[in-house]
Amino acid sequence: MNLSIEKIINQKLAACFDKLGLDNSFAVVKVSDRPDLSDFQCNGALALAKKEKKNPREIAAQIATELEKDQDFAKISIDGPGFINLSLKDEAIAKILDQIAADKRFGVAKVSEPKKVVMDFGGPNVAKAMHVGHLRAAVIGESLQRIERFFGNEVVSDVHLGDWGTPMGMIIAEIIKQDGNLDKALNYNIDEITEFYKAANLRCKEDEAAKEDARQITAQLQDGNPEYRRVWQHLREASVSAIKKNYDALDIHFDLWLGESDAHKASGEVVKLAEDKGLSELDDGARILRLEESNKPKPPVILIKSDGAFGYQITDIATIKDRVETLKAEEIIYVVDKRQSLHFEQVFEAVDKLGIAKGVKMVHIGFGTVNGQDGKPFKTRDGGVMTLENLIEMSKEKVSESMPSAQEAPEYSQDYIDNLTRQIAVAAIKFQDLKNSIASGYVFDLEDFAKFEGKTGPYIQYAIARINSIIRKAKENNVAFGKIIISNAEERVLALKLLQLNNTLHRALNEYEPSIISDYAYTLAQTFSSFYNASPIISAETPQLAASRLQMAKLVRDVLTLLLYLLGIEAPEVMLKRAENE
Repeated sequence: MNLSIEKIINQKLAACFDKLGLDNSFAVVKVSDRPDLSDFQCNGALALAKKEKKNPREIAAQIATELEKDQDFAKISIDGPGFINLSLKDEAIAKILDQIAADKRFGVAKVSEPKKVVMDFGGPNVAKAMHVGHLRAAVIGESLQRIERFFGNEVVSDVHLGDWGTPMGMIIAEIIKQDGNLDKALNYNIDEITEFYKAANLRCKEDEAAKEDARQITAQLQDGNPEYRRVWQHLREASVSAIKKNYDALDIHFDLWLGESDAHKASGEVVKLAEDKGLSELDDGARILRLEESNKPKPPVILIKSDGAFGYQITDIATIKDRVETLKAEEIIYVVDKRQSLHFEQVFEAVDKLGIAKGVKMVHIGFGTVNGQDGKPFKTRDGGVMTLENLIEMSKEKVSESMPSAQEAPEYSQDYIDNLTRQIAVAAIKFQDLKNSIASGYVFDLEDFAKFEGKTGPYIQYAIARINSIIRKAKENNVAFGKIIISNAEERVLALKLLQLNNTLHRALNEYEPSIISDYAYTLAQTFSSFYNASPIISAETPQLAASRLQMAKLVRDVLTLLLYLLGIEAPEVMLKRAENE
């Protein structure tokens, strides 16, 4: 069922245009720029004027006269040079809302031709603690995969671990340096492994011989040295365990836990393919694939470096080859820092030249950075890198300041309060991220992000919990759900806001932009608050009106719950706050 109000009106317009002999490709409406004048507007008459060689107001008048015959319109007027203003009758709005309320998908149809989408987001590195820089990829990627699945696309998400480059050789070399051998390597936990990496990184910056030693060990590791492979496997497993803990805390999930190492075999196949197609050449000891430079200078893709190791881009090219051949990907979406845009331009062009992903859509969704109040990447109070684990704990501590203790709320267990604190903290973190457009960076504001008012995740959660309370009280007073009736201005505004759901979700899907959903969720919650303040439910003038308003409240609750789910956020049944904060 597709209950897009814009589509319904467009169909009416198209029939009108056909009857008048006008090009119905211009029969399109949008939400009115002037809601005080109309619900929707059509600018088609202006676009048709040149083609029809007529005054746009004359064309608009013809269209308006014909549309006035439709019983669903309350008012049709012409404004300015030929804008057509359209307002629906309250009964027509209520009828569509009743259908939306009765549909488990709220009138939002799945895509007509589902596709196989592979999503690459996360990208943590083995042996390195996850930090705040990993937050956006995970939060945005999780939301986008939920949106894709909601519309019926088959999604396979892959964390794509950084587990195969020189850092692996650096850690192994450092363990040997400190221990004399690798006998104890399999006993080290993630904290100890991280310390080895830090020491190795510092040593390799200062000692060229140490750097060369690490490169040699990396080469032997990738060639299959059994001792190095055994240690590497332990490094990987210990890291994945720690990484999963962070992702689980944020309710972020992947179908595949593959890494750069899984593309090693395909990397060799890509190099051979480039040679077979005559696309590779030697340049200063390296084997490269040149790219077109018609629009702007673009560095070549390095297939094999002068030291014999695979180049930086080759892993992603090989991974695309695997995803097309093994996973049958029809679209591949990368959620990666926008500073990697040139890298993906090179990768996508190389893939195209090699012909390994014909007909496959490849998209890089580049995001901005998470910054502190100083506008620089967010750090701890002492200036260190803020780990993701610390960020989550810090957020929970901030939320707990507003939570009652089990003694202050005896009807709730401490476990319930602790879980609620986690739900609110995660909502605060994710919503603060997703309320911003992906491409822009944002300032992580610890003081404001967990507030129960304003454009925050907890505000939306609180709106849902408030409606749950309203529904419980209505049930106690024997108020049932009923057909929707629009009897005042606030009900009408809320109804029209609910009718924007279909278009909102389609925009978020097509533009790969969760902020469209977060913005709509916030304005819908605000609109409901205005509605409820002006439209009492239990004390409504008639039982029918009470039943109608209760139905609208439930519909808002259910829609907000869906919106939060698509953002990767839970909706608690009940929200608690300390009495002094209420």
